[in-house]
Amino acid sequence: MNKCHLNTELSSLEGTRSEFNRSKAIIKLGIDVHQDYSVVVKQEGGTNPKPAQRFRKEAFMHWAAKLKSEGVEVYAVYEAYGFGFSLQRQLTALGIHCYVVCPQKLDERNKRVKTDGLDAKALCLKLDRFVQGNREALALVRIPSEEEEKLRAVHRQREQLVKARKRLEAQGRSLMVNHGMEPLSNWWKTRTFAQLQVLPWMKELLSHTQPILLALQKKIRALTAQLQDAANPEQPRGLGLLSSVVIDREIGNWTRFKNRRQVGSYTGLCPGEYSSGDTRVQSCVTKHGNPRLRAALVETAWRLVRFQPDYKPVLQWRRILAKGALATKAARKKAIVAVARQLAVDLWRIRTGRLSAEKLGLIN
Repeated sequence: MNKCHLNTELSSLEGTRSEFNRSKAIIKLGIDVHQDYSVVVKQEGGTNPKPAQRFRKEAFMHWAAKLKSEGVEVYAVYEAYGFGFSLQRQLTALGIHCYVVCPQKLDERNKRVKTDGLDAKALCLKLDRFVQGNREALALVRIPSEEEEKLRAVHRQREQLVKARKRLEAQGRSLMVNHGMEPLSNWWKTRTFAQLQVLPWMKELLSHTQPILLALQKKIRALTAQLQDAANPEQPRGLGLLSSVVIDREIGNWTRFKNRRQVGSYTGLCPGEYSSGDTRVQSCVTKHGNPRLRAALVETAWRLVRFQPDYKPVLQWRRILAKGALATKAARKKAIVAVARQLAVDLWRIRTGRLSAEKLGLIN
């Protein structure tokens, strides 16, 4: 009997190779990230993952640097949450291959048990399959550059300020409605507020919010002007200076897409599908990808219906999208989504120099 085959119950081919070659095994780290600490599961080669360890931020970076200093190849993975990509950049600076994946349900066996340690272990096992060559094991998130993050933070802050303004404005209208008064839109603007016919105590309450709304509006206008100044002035008619900047900055780098299918998939404006056997069912759009990009594309598509009537997708859906058309709300939504999806593909062609806007039917 060949004794080399005794006690070699390893979890991967990689572990078998390291057993015979006696070389340093690759280390994989599954990380469950929290604000103040991280839970990490370590796997050496193809062996079973080790028990989860909990580290504070500084302690984890020191431990990861020590692992890398031993001369082994280290891979790491964590889910994309609200902590940004700073951890990925720090680990990459140490020479560690770090990946960020989409948040997902990690309870593959449906045990209905979720802990930080189990999540880190599941990520580690997925990373093990990915390193071995299964490129579908991880749903990778593209890591934007620091400059790209800086640029897109401007319009995202503007978006947050607009939401805050709408929320405070709605609270004022709600106060009027609750006391049997007719609500006024833009009640907080200087001229309207001066002529506001409400009870004295109510006007005193509204006066606490009105200066905040005026300040928010001032900041929103300043950010809007900043974004519009950054846009290319030679835009096709109807595309919009603000919308074009939002779309370009949310995409980041148009050249990363290899074909139109990748562009359409990233927008999340493609139909979902649930098919089995001879049955094929296409459902609503997947909403996979970037929600801000999707909203900007749909908004721009509605504008093109008015300003670019000869644009090919608009011509295709004109019967449904035309003003006063006898179409249901669902049909109009379906049509505008189709226009927005094609618009994303055409913008990719324009931005990468494949075709000009004139050839695509977009005039200045």
